[in-house]
Amino acid sequence: MTTQDNKSKIATYLVRFFPGHELREDEDIFTLGFVSSMFAMQLVTYVEHEFGVEVENEDLELDNFRSIRALDAFVTRKLTRANAA
Repeated sequence: MTTQDNKSKIATYLVRFFPGHELREDEDIFTLGFVSSMFAMQLVTYVEHEFGVEVENEDLELDNFRSIRALDAFVTRKLTRANAA
């Protein structure tokens, strides 16, 4: 799976929650005010289930979840580490 595939999946998931907004891959969903604490946890659960990665306590940095691009980079790092182990 390529990062473009990951970005596409992430974008498809996110835009369901932000109707009427064309979300760019570098837009900060926290700054835009689209994320509540409940949605943040939902996003973590989505990432774990969709990509088969474990989001650990030290991964719970906003920078990992701010945008489509940030989420893709986070998922790619997690998958690369898992495959190297």
